[in-house]
Amino acid sequence: MAGRDGREAGFTLIEVVCVLAIVGLLAAVLLPAVSRRTSRPHLEAYAIEVAALLKADRNAAIRRGGEVTTRIDAQARVIRSSTSGQVVRLPDDVRFETVLPRNCDERPALQTISFFGSGMSCGGVITLTHDNAGYDIRVNWLTGRIEVASNADHAKR
Repeated sequence: MAGRDGREAGFTLIEVVCVLAIVGLLAAVLLPAVSRRTSRPHLEAYAIEVAALLKADRNAAIRRGGEVTTRIDAQARVIRSSTSGQVVRLPDDVRFETVLPRNCDERPALQTISFFGSGMSCGGVITLTHDNAGYDIRVNWLTGRIEVASNADHAKR
């Protein structure tokens, strides 16, 4: 389609490049400001990842026939497997609480969940919450069973 002066109507390459440059600059400025908050599916994924780490340590204790300890550092927001060295790091916007025994097998527990060759454990609960979502990762002391349970009541507090 020709314009009044006989040239083709449309955009020149320089115009397109300028528009793309402006869009790129805006993206570079605005993307870091986009909230990187933890969504409900991400929170659930963290809970499942923690449960998987605990289950792996329990299975290692059964295979070895001896004690395996999972370390929990709530201040550093880290859960670490003593067998595989696997680490789960929780983001700052996730509330991280624990209920752990003071003593385990007649020794101070010191921010740990221990598993024994029998499959038993000293137990504990790790709670992850964010906004209106919450998950408890529960370790049964008698059976060593690990379960993830949604806990909406906890998240409202």
